[in-house]
Amino acid sequence: MRALSLSVVLAAVSGAACHASQLSSCTQQHCGLTAQTHGGQVHGFVNPETPSVRRFLRIPYAQPPVSELRFAPPQPALPFGELNATEFGPSCIQFLLTTPPDIYTQVVNQFNIQGLNETSKDVSEDCLTLSVWAPACPKDACGAPLPVLMFVFGGAFMMGGENVPYQIPAKWVQRTQDHIIVTFNYRLSIFGFPNAAGLSEDQQNLGLMDQRLAVEWVRDNIAAFGGDPDRIVLWGQSAGAVSAGYYQYAYPEYPIISGIIQDSGSETLAAGELSTSDTTHSNFTTVAAAVGCNTTSPEEQLACMRSDHVSALSIIDTIETNNAAGKPILIFTPVADNQIIFTDYTARSEAGQLAHIPSIIGSNANDGGAFVPLDLPSMSINQTLAAGATLAFFFCPAQLGAADRLLANLPVYRFLYAGNFPNISPLPFLGAYHESELPLLFGTHEDFRGPSTPLEEETSIAMQDSWVAFARAGVQGMEEVGWPRYTGEEGPGSLVREFGAGVAAQDVSLSQQDGLCAAMKKAADDAAKMLTT
Repeated sequence: MRALSLSVVLAAVSGAACHASQLSSCTQQHCGLTAQTHGGQVHGFVNPETPSVRRFLRIPYAQPPVSELRFAPPQPALPFGELNATEFGPSCIQFLLTTPPDIYTQVVNQFNIQGLNETSKDVSEDCLTLSVWAPACPKDACGAPLPVLMFVFGGAFMMGGENVPYQIPAKWVQRTQDHIIVTFNYRLSIFGFPNAAGLSEDQQNLGLMDQRLAVEWVRDNIAAFGGDPDRIVLWGQSAGAVSAGYYQYAYPEYPIISGIIQDSGSETLAAGELSTSDTTHSNFTTVAAAVGCNTTSPEEQLACMRSDHVSALSIIDTIETNNAAGKPILIFTPVADNQIIFTDYTARSEAGQLAHIPSIIGSNANDGGAFVPLDLPSMSINQTLAAGATLAFFFCPAQLGAADRLLANLPVYRFLYAGNFPNISPLPFLGAYHESELPLLFGTHEDFRGPSTPLEEETSIAMQDSWVAFARAGVQGMEEVGWPRYTGEEGPGSLVREFGAGVAAQDVSLSQQDGLCAAMKKAADDAAKMLTT
């Protein structure tokens, strides 16, 4: 397996050499700090910490979703003439869940926006912006535009944004110089998923519509930054991974993207659509009444909620106060609408009703550890509960998502992240917890709590180069890094690439865990049949 890690490193070195001569002159000048987009000229900058990375921040891809555009589908951004794109914009309005206490507020704040363990003050409705992180030179030595990874952040569709310390991609781009990364904000909670009676069924999943518009913006503008509009991979983590899965099924005819990557999240996870059960739209009505919009007509209620005298802050504060008080929880997440989100993904796969693109699908060895009660005095968790949560909410949905895509004869590559590194996992029980792979991918693993171990560095390189190989060349790229294609069959077809467990990368069989998933699914299907007969 060390040989495999070495081959990945050698491939990276070879790629770097391909355009080293071009970079040597280009890094001196920081060329291409102005990009001509459809909306106007965007002026970026170079941070001395990563001198070979051009940063273009806070570029609007949609009009501000305020007033009449609150709770409405996103509209393309208006022309802006010139833009000084040197600072992050605000994240979409939200609040940080602090009750019950968890590892993200007590141990690793760097997964929260601005790295805070409290609600960030830099939030706004006017948040639909994106950022482009590009190498110093816009093209490789052969003159070809670069592949693009678009990252969709997680946070249960309630939290998150571009400005998360562990999710800044500059060091990754600085190291490789062979791809572009785009990060972006999308609407969250009630603003992204209102589930309001005054809206038609096809206008409830606004945050997912934001994601589509962001992809369209990248298609239309990424060439100005040296990117290839024909090689855009949608890569998400947690709720972002769920979103990437939704996307693949929502746009079968014209996906724009060339592949998806799902880290610890799948469209098959029904818990991602908790709002679907709120068929009376009571959550929206409860918030509306609390801010003075207690009207009888759904249309009047919606108009009131869009009016200038109802601030976005009062709306989000109402939800936060209600949930902190232990009242019935108000949750606003995606809704199954049979246009963007469907109720039977297996059936759609069998019918070929999804974008015919390859996928990387995986989870972390201790994903569930972050979602069971954290005992503060001992700073420990119930490991049995954590193992069950890992299997039920992450590993098995990933396995089912892979199996569904095999029904459509699509290329699938599975992974398991199993790293346990002290500067990422400072408590003994954490291990490969939910999100812990992201610092290795973004190259931020040694930014907090001390230096990284040699294995951590090797694992980071192996994962980064695999993700880029997939974006660069799809199936061929996976062959180049030696990642076996998953077919679900015994032998090589059942192998999953495992990262960070003693070696940077190795191929293992998880057929025992897959068997548990099959048994769980059968039990659930049998129970459902009993309830309907």
